[in-house]
Amino acid sequence: MTITDAPLVRLGRMLGADGYLFTTTTPATHERVNRRPGNKQARGIRDVFGWSRPFGPGVLPEDMVALMDAAGVLETDGDVWRSTVRFSSFDGELFVHSAHPTTDPDSVFFGPDTYRMVNAAIGAVEARDRPVRRAVDVGCGTGAGAIAVAKRAPGAEVVAVDINPAALRFARVNAELAGTPGVRPCHSDLLSGVDGDFDLIISNPPFMIDPAGRAYRDGGPHGHDLPLAILDAATGRLSADGTLVLFSGTGIVDGHDPFLEAVADHLTGTGVTWTYREVDPDVYGEELDGPAYAHADRIALVVLTATRAHG
Repeated sequence: MTITDAPLVRLGRMLGADGYLFTTTTPATHERVNRRPGNKQARGIRDVFGWSRPFGPGVLPEDMVALMDAAGVLETDGDVWRSTVRFSSFDGELFVHSAHPTTDPDSVFFGPDTYRMVNAAIGAVEARDRPVRRAVDVGCGTGAGAIAVAKRAPGAEVVAVDINPAALRFARVNAELAGTPGVRPCHSDLLSGVDGDFDLIISNPPFMIDPAGRAYRDGGPHGHDLPLAILDAATGRLSADGTLVLFSGTGIVDGHDPFLEAVADHLTGTGVTWTYREVDPDVYGEELDGPAYAHADRIALVVLTATRAHG
């Protein structure tokens, strides 16, 4: 860990000991709730570390504020302070990630899609006939997927890769908080920075068409450009009986799914069997009002599972 990782870990443990719990919503829901009367300023711990509301002296214990300062996650503006991180609870753990709004290019997102993706990864581990010996979470963000796999595959090497240094910092902290020493955060562009094959590859890559080009959100000009790049990299690195779980999104156009069509094309001749299903037919409806999705009927969430046959 780095010098500033240790106080962030201590902050997370302090919150856990205090019984802190928070389920992070979509940005649109977050904004709606924060616009309600009385929600402009924080009145307690969940307001600060969940709802990202500004706060003043006396709202948090002094030792908690000192840890925030030591960790470099305390912003001050006169007598008003703000946390630059949030803590979300899931699967019995706390995960640190970027505060709302996630507008910075290196923001590390955690939200409903994280919960969905991690549940899909858990299902893949539990469905396997053979134990997971080596796994990788591509574009790991907070490391939530890698940590969930490590908890259910004791002794496995679980690599958490990302190109964002902020994500790797949070993944280190979260792995420490969860007590999963098998998780190894590693800087890598897709799988170029790691060697060997994997029994399990999981990924929840950016899949939106994002005019702002935010790294945690932008999947390329068509939204599915980055997911397809991960698909191509992963299919060549699956061990015998290895499985890829790719959680993504797709803009449905005139009833057709362009991501599904591209997936079928990319997997032809690769020797893997695969399934593809919608897990939510209509999300991020507010995006349909903008030019990036003016061509789409809806945005759906999907899970692609691809397996290389044993032998």
